[in-house]
Amino acid sequence: MPKKIAKNDAPDEPGFEHAISEVEAIIERIEGGELGLEEQIAAYERGARLLGRCRSVLAQAEQRVRRIDDELDAESGESEGIGRGAGESDDEPPF
Repeated sequence: MPKKIAKNDAPDEPGFEHAISEVEAIIERIEGGELGLEEQIAAYERGARLLGRCRSVLAQAEQRVRRIDDELDAESGESEGIGRGAGESDDEPPF
């Protein structure tokens, strides 16, 4: 089954996990001395772009998690009178 492209992803940008793997491979090649100076600079530039992409993906994921938490908090606030809220024990009064 083909990989779905999220609405914010460009088709030529790797997914998060692939980008992390590629950055790790770049680091190994640079640290291993496998590349000449110009190749190291090009690899560093590619790695920096990939890391920027990863940071962007993580920021979007964090926003989604916050939005989900906010929605769940709002839903639990609407039904507060129906049972215990989070963190309440059997010994505490419901007010």
